[in-house]
Amino acid sequence: MAPRVAAVRAVALLLLGAATALTHGPAAAFTAARSDAGIRAMCSEIILRQEVLKDGFHRDLLIKVKFGESIEDLQTCRLLIKQDIPAGLYVDPYELASLRERNITEAVMVSENFDIEAPNYLSKESEVLIYARRDSQCIDCFQAFLPVHCRYHRPHSKDGEASIVVNNPDLLMFCDQEFPILKCWAHSEVAAPCALENEDICQWNKMKYKSVYKNVILQVPVGLTVHTSLVCSVTLLITILCSTLILAAVFKYGHFSL
Repeated sequence: MAPRVAAVRAVALLLLGAATALTHGPAAAFTAARSDAGIRAMCSEIILRQEVLKDGFHRDLLIKVKFGESIEDLQTCRLLIKQDIPAGLYVDPYELASLRERNITEAVMVSENFDIEAPNYLSKESEVLIYARRDSQCIDCFQAFLPVHCRYHRPHSKDGEASIVVNNPDLLMFCDQEFPILKCWAHSEVAAPCALENEDICQWNKMKYKSVYKNVILQVPVGLTVHTSLVCSVTLLITILCSTLILAAVFKYGHFSL
């Protein structure tokens, strides 16, 4: 009799446990789902828009960053843009220094031994750090401005244009205090100068973002190889003509004393 009573009690306990799991399982899952949804709702996307202004060999690179949260929560935060410049473009460090003096932009070259006169095929990629500023026309936005210039390319055999691809930059953020929402965006830490005015190094958070455009592509006019003979002949003729005119003017109006 005792073994039968023990077996009945064991079955009863198993049934009670199954009923409890059926009762509390969906509720717990629903609570966890609501918690995950709440976290996802807090993690609004960062939108980055990169575009190139002007035409020709001298362009302006404009970068705008929009946060989904109120800028009041980010008053103690700074935004740094790490932009790679392809070999087909260059940034003039002397121009950047002049723009910094006039408080137009806060950008500095990172690459050393940089030749702004070299053509595309003798150049290499460079790197620029741009300290973004808050956009006066958008409460939740930052923007950065960088003048770029196209290098000379080799002449092409068919197409009269060369394509230059400007990849999206790295977006770095540093805040004086911790924000829970910062964990939604942070991807890793990167060491970089805290500000343009000093050499102190800070650990910036590399942020995830959604880009409006995958990349920016510039079309640069280049010469055609079929025009090589014509260009060389015209250049030689103009050089001879100008040299002849200069010599004639020197002998006609110059004063020589023996």
